[in-house]
Amino acid sequence: MLMLFLTVALVHIVALMSPGPDFFFVSQTAVSRSRKEAMMGVLGITTGVMVWAGVALLGLNLILEKMAWLHSIIMVGGGLYLCWMGYQMLRGALKKEEKNAEAPAVALATSGRSFMKGLLTNLANPKAIIYFGSVFSLFVGDNVGAHARWGIFVLISLETFAWFTVVASLFALPAMRRGYQRLAKWIDGFAGALFAGFGIHLIISR
Repeated sequence: MLMLFLTVALVHIVALMSPGPDFFFVSQTAVSRSRKEAMMGVLGITTGVMVWAGVALLGLNLILEKMAWLHSIIMVGGGLYLCWMGYQMLRGALKKEEKNAEAPAVALATSGRSFMKGLLTNLANPKAIIYFGSVFSLFVGDNVGAHARWGIFVLISLETFAWFTVVASLFALPAMRRGYQRLAKWIDGFAGALFAGFGIHLIISR
């Protein structure tokens, strides 16, 4: 049992540390807005992970195998959302006025919007679909009891929240925010291009 938990914890932290839409969303929100907004996004992402983990524990891999059309819908829908997020970031980057240094780089969003963006970013994340539909499912076979399943569910939820809290806190540091103010246009443009790239890749690889 302990080895199972340690293995899951190790695999999951490696998956979390691999840069993807979730990481770029939290870091960009923290550096351009505030730690509070980023933490609301972290809560949204953690909720998304809980949804994926719950579905995986119920047999996500079997569902995707028997319902290929559902897999395609999830991939295309997620890809379109990520493309839309990328478009919003690129449009914001193009509208920034470099000379207006005293104005806030990005208008503050409401906490609810940051939570929903974090949730939808995770649910649309191609890494999440692949990870929970294949890798994670290997650890929750029929030989894993109910108590162990609940333990794994709690473990990866807390691990996700802890990792992205570190990311949000790091990118919300004053030095990071000052650097962002100088390079806001390029950072947002780069993040937007990444999100659009993730979305396009998800659509064409379904």
